[in-house]
Amino acid sequence: MSIQLNNIISILGANCTSNVSAETIDHVSIDSRSSHNGNATLFFSIIGPNNDGHQYIKDLIAGGVRNFVVRYIPEELVDKANFLVVENTLEALQKFAIYYRGLFHFPVIGITGSNGKTIVKEWLNFLLSPDYTIIRSPKSFNSQVGVPLSVIGINEKHNLGIFEAGISTVSEMEKLEPIVQPTIGVLTNIGTSHDEGFENTNQKIKEKLKLFERVSVLIYKKDPKVDALIAPTITTFSWSDVDESAAVFISKTTFEDQKTTITYRFEGAIFEIEIPFEDKASVENAITCLLVLLYMKYDEVSINARMALLYPVEMRLEVKNGINNCNLIDDSYSSDFQSLKIALDFLEGQKKFEKKTVILSDIFQSGLTDAVLYHQVSKLIEANHITRVIGVGDTISSFKEQFVNGQFYPDTAHFLADFENLDFSNETILIKGARSFEFEEIVAALEQKKHETVLEINLNALSDNLNFFRSKLKPKVKIMVMVKAFGYGNGGLEIASLLEHYQVDYLGVAFADEGISLRKDGIRLPIMVLNPESTSFASIIQHQLEPEIYSLRGLNNFLKIAATKQLKNFPIHIKIDTGMHRLGFERKDISELIAILKNNDAVQVKSILSHMATSDDTNHREFANSQIRLFDELSSQLVTELGYNPIRHILNTSGISNFPEAQYDMVRLGIGIYGVSNNPDEQRFLENVGTLKSVISQIRTIPAGDSVGYSRRFMAQKETKVATIPIGYADGISRGWGNELGFVTIKNQKAKILGSVCMDMLMVDVTAIECQEGDDVIIFGESPTVVEMAEALHTIPYEIMTSVSQRVKRVFYR
Repeated sequence: MSIQLNNIISILGANCTSNVSAETIDHVSIDSRSSHNGNATLFFSIIGPNNDGHQYIKDLIAGGVRNFVVRYIPEELVDKANFLVVENTLEALQKFAIYYRGLFHFPVIGITGSNGKTIVKEWLNFLLSPDYTIIRSPKSFNSQVGVPLSVIGINEKHNLGIFEAGISTVSEMEKLEPIVQPTIGVLTNIGTSHDEGFENTNQKIKEKLKLFERVSVLIYKKDPKVDALIAPTITTFSWSDVDESAAVFISKTTFEDQKTTITYRFEGAIFEIEIPFEDKASVENAITCLLVLLYMKYDEVSINARMALLYPVEMRLEVKNGINNCNLIDDSYSSDFQSLKIALDFLEGQKKFEKKTVILSDIFQSGLTDAVLYHQVSKLIEANHITRVIGVGDTISSFKEQFVNGQFYPDTAHFLADFENLDFSNETILIKGARSFEFEEIVAALEQKKHETVLEINLNALSDNLNFFRSKLKPKVKIMVMVKAFGYGNGGLEIASLLEHYQVDYLGVAFADEGISLRKDGIRLPIMVLNPESTSFASIIQHQLEPEIYSLRGLNNFLKIAATKQLKNFPIHIKIDTGMHRLGFERKDISELIAILKNNDAVQVKSILSHMATSDDTNHREFANSQIRLFDELSSQLVTELGYNPIRHILNTSGISNFPEAQYDMVRLGIGIYGVSNNPDEQRFLENVGTLKSVISQIRTIPAGDSVGYSRRFMAQKETKVATIPIGYADGISRGWGNELGFVTIKNQKAKILGSVCMDMLMVDVTAIECQEGDDVIIFGESPTVVEMAEALHTIPYEIMTSVSQRVKRVFYR
């Protein structure tokens, strides 16, 4: 991209504050944290429900960015940069993308639907890439922001585009269609995703079909509901396994040995293809891809050869524990320039180690010459302060002089042969490779070996939940996120790193050692210690943590240490007891508290807080309101006497929703960010963050009359197929969840737990489930949820989540 800023002003209909006749733009950004921002960047200051890009302009100017699309100019920054003022910055980004898309004239495949969009996009990229230089949406960039950013990645060498478009409500697709301008339309499965944004299924289908108003052909699975809504002017190319009037009729599917043979009729002839999948979703997605190949006139031999090589699409960046205290970021299934930028930005968010290594294969389908491509790659590596580059492939190796501190190998086999001579320790390693390089072997060599039970943490879900609660806050209300108890069992450091990336205002921990651990791992956000012991005060000061002070005894003890260390205005937080009766100053203590604080400048009250006992129970609303009134009275008294304005906060997760009038200056978000709410209506808007998974170790069939487990608590009434799972109460599964009260999910079906939960194992009934040893097992996640488990066990979700043992491996992914 190289566009004169003057032209962009005209395109956007913007008012510009300065003379920009000589300015050229080669990069568009909406992310202030991206290390790719520079003096030729045009930054769009997007205003969303939870964030305002204008607040980052000052830092961006300091970092060298000088061109901004804004709705308003921050008062102190007038004349500090080039500002293009528009009414709506998101619409301006979309308008620019429409203009940019119009500069290119080649076929574009536009994909939408409820499920399968990203899979179909990635498979089509694989199937068509031998013949085209393809630009496609990176990962699942299919939103109102993601689609324009994807299209802006086009360059003059591309000759085919594959873009996905997702919508969550009405009037969104009509904004995306002119950005994508598809010539070939693909409609994937219509399911229940985002149902809440539409009146009914018909409305959802109508909205999605708006992407295809100008296509040459629409490819889809024939369905009476869809057929009724397709405009008669649109040419269709459909498939079906029930309606023989479809252009492609699937007459037979045969499943054997984890493969599927699909027999289909097309233009009067019968054909067969084989794909390496058995599940229904993969089969449907593969048939959709088949139709694209048929429409594009591929011959039978090419179709059969390529379809047989389809592979599971890894759509996420995973963070894994590696050997020698390393962190791994596994992105070992794709290597293109756009996704490299995303992976490097993700790497930037990992704060555990200063040392960063990138293992990178040859990059395909960039649309650039090799010389230009690897020059740009080297600049990206340099901008991200990568310590070491390991290049794998003949092409990247031929440009090794462009990389500082690089090691290069012609292929993965040569790298693995030299593995013992390479030092990997105390660093973060990004493994980024095209699928043909089989970088999964590198991941296996670097990954720390643990048992087969893992807790998968979805970082996208966590950030979505954060944004959901941020959307409930009044302007300028700060947010503290609780990461105590190892991030509610999910992993403290990784979650704290993400929260620092998303610029929350405070982190909250229970004890000093939790905060010290985060500090040692590089977390720099303010950290409040909510339950500090007097013996930890010296360590709290040393590591720049901020203690909650809840008693006169604790305050005096802290002041003694503060005096010996000659502290000045060290931040502390004053806890008031308004009715919880757990910790905090009572009304009778306030006068003495004020007297001590007014006569001592060693400390400064950073915040005043209290804790609500019944914010989640509307039956006790009057009691909750009495707590708020008392907090208002006592905190106001403190503020008046101190002569300055500490942050005030009383609301926890449920309080944010139930008592919005009491947000004060900050709220404390706890279990809500991990996807759990006490309110069923709110729960449906939250994403599941943690999925505890294991595998089937062994399957056996026992006759009627035999028993399972300790004390013979399960007696088979009939012949029963029993699967053993390597997880037990030492991993955090309550013994009360056994004896057919609880269940796990295998192949999307419930399998009841038989007999007692053992220390390291449990047994389940799989009589009615087609499964085999090695198959995945969901212990909790989407089903059962931790809420379901808690209700059955007469406890709370907190206990279920925090009980997961540290010996269970955590895998973090985006």
